Amino acid sequence: MELGSIASKGQLRMSFVRWAAFVVPLVLLLGFLSGRSVAAGNENAWYVALAKPSFTPPGWVFPVAWTILYVLIGFALAIAISARGAPLRVVGVVLFVAQFALNLAWTPLFFGAHKVGAAFVVIVLIFALSLATAWTFSRFRPAAAVLMLPYLAWLAFAGVLNWQIVQLNPNADTIVPAGRTSQMIG
Repeated sequence: MELGSIASKGQLRMSFVRWAAFVVPLVLLLGFLSGRSVAAGNENAWYVALAKPSFTPPGWVFPVAWTILYVLIGFALAIAISARGAPLRVVGVVLFVAQFALNLAWTPLFFGAHKVGAAFVVIVLIFALSLATAWTFSRFRPAAAVLMLPYLAWLAFAGVLNWQIVQLNPNADTIVPAGRTSQMIG
């Protein structure tokens, strides 16, 4: 322990480990619950009935990608939270929480309420807040910012995919899957 420091490297490392052991599973759990709150992907007859762009990945890609991304951003948040005393730490964590809350709202909005246009607006906001989060993290913990980069790339791809679905399905909220005679519209 250096003279004048408040914690040793070992203590700082253990603080990160404790935060990671809590935050990463929490982020995964909340992401899982958001995804399971409505039938998503190929489990959702409405989604299957939508016209989708040719670059839409197979259904299995989404849960795999989101699991990896949630682990990465969970570690990014743990790094940021454990940076006690760092300038902008609170700002970074608040930005993270804001973008993550919107992230959790996107799935029910898109797959549950069938509001593809509103979901596109939300994903643009998620991207903007995530970019601000990564930039803020970079000011005090560059490793946390680097862990946000794959998430930002995926959000950009998901935003383009969402936009294309808006363009291909101007009446998305009224589409009734084949074999169903009525559908509640949220």
